[in-house]
Amino acid sequence: MKSTGITRPVDELGRIVLPIELRRALHINVKDPIEIYTDDDKIILKKLQRSCVFCMSNDDIVEFGGKAICPECLAKIKNLQD
Repeated sequence: MKSTGITRPVDELGRIVLPIELRRALHINVKDPIEIYTDDDKIILKKLQRSCVFCMSNDDIVEFGGKAICPECLAKIKNLQD
């Protein structure tokens, strides 16, 4: 883990502002979903990357039945119906 040397206070509502430099470097835009993890005494923030529920691919993800799925897995499912 790399330290940035940046600190931010937690406000009365428990919010922390992510510095613009970090948001730009990590391609985090307004309204992007962020996953929150804990590891012992650490809080880990990660930009949510939609991935296929079957193969975990991040390429060309589409919604199918409320789930994220890649075109390759979708084609495999379609072939099961034949």
